Amino acid sequence: MKDITNRKDVEFMVDTFYSAVREDELLGPIFNRVIQDNWPTHLETMYKFWSTVLLQEMSYKGAPFMPHRKLPISPEHFDRWIYHFYTTIDKHFEGEVAEEAKWRSARMAEMFMYKLESNSY
Repeated sequence: MKDITNRKDVEFMVDTFYSAVREDELLGPIFNRVIQDNWPTHLETMYKFWSTVLLQEMSYKGAPFMPHRKLPISPEHFDRWIYHFYTTIDKHFEGEVAEEAKWRSARMAEMFMYKLESNSY
C-alpha cells in the first residue's frame, strides 16, 4: 500500500468512502436525500476539500460545517461516518498523510458534534 500523495489518491479515497456511505443503512438515506442527483458536484467539492487539507492545494473555499448544521444527525451518525472513513484509509493507504487524514476526520467529527450539541454556529 502507498500513502496519499496526489489528487488521484484523494479522488480514489473520496469515491471509495462515499460509495460505502451511500450504501450504509444509517448514513445513506440522509446523504442521498440531501444530495439527491448532485453527487458529481458533491464529490468534486470533497476532492477539493481533502486536497486542501491533506495536500495543501488550496482548492477548497468554503465553510464545511454549514451544510451539516440542520441535518438530523447524532453521535451515532458521526461514529458510523468515522468507521467508514477509517476503513477506507486502512484498506487502501498507509503512511503519514493517511494517518493525518484519519486524525483530521476525527477532529472534524468532534468539532461538528460540539457545534451541533451547543448550537455554536
